[in-house]
Amino acid sequence: MARILLVSTIVLVLAIAVPFLTPKTVFDEKKLAEIARKALAKESKNATRIINNVIDLMRKEYPDYIEKGDKWLFNNAGGAMGSMTVLHASFSEYVIIFGSAIGTEGHTGRFLADDWFTILYGEQWAYKAGAIEREVYKPGDQHHLPFGVAKGYRMPEACWALEYARGNILSMMPFGIFDTFSSTLDLWTLWETVEVSGTQMIKNLLRGKI
Repeated sequence: MARILLVSTIVLVLAIAVPFLTPKTVFDEKKLAEIARKALAKESKNATRIINNVIDLMRKEYPDYIEKGDKWLFNNAGGAMGSMTVLHASFSEYVIIFGSAIGTEGHTGRFLADDWFTILYGEQWAYKAGAIEREVYKPGDQHHLPFGVAKGYRMPEACWALEYARGNILSMMPFGIFDTFSSTLDLWTLWETVEVSGTQMIKNLLRGKI
């Protein structure tokens, strides 16, 4: 309990400071799309092998900043449910593998950040308010959700993606945890999410990576 209180306090203080900073970023969305497509060139049918190949390539490309990806968490946000493994979390960037083995749909969220969703397996559908035709993203495609833009989205069946966000990451966190209080009451997943994300954020901050 003391640990989560300390992590929460540090995160709250930095939530106020980060928007006024201009941090140097590490990741590039074009490079991440290239990594995803390289992994798909090796394997395109088996989702587990695709994900493992992506993580291996990410760790080779960014050895100082990518975690092992061996801890998976549920994520309920915007009415959608999936699971994720956090490869990188700092105050200005995050990189995760996100998806669902059975499909899901919901609200993307509207963030103070840009978000790039590179499909690894399956399909993602999306639409803006007023759109009559859906957007369709398939393996190798990169779906960009710009700063301040929201969409509805659906993964009609099993779908996995390499997701990268850049901006005020702390402003995205309430969207990622509020379903705990309004719906799931899954306090264990809340604890794991705060512990994993908060620990990585602080670790990266201490090494000078905002």
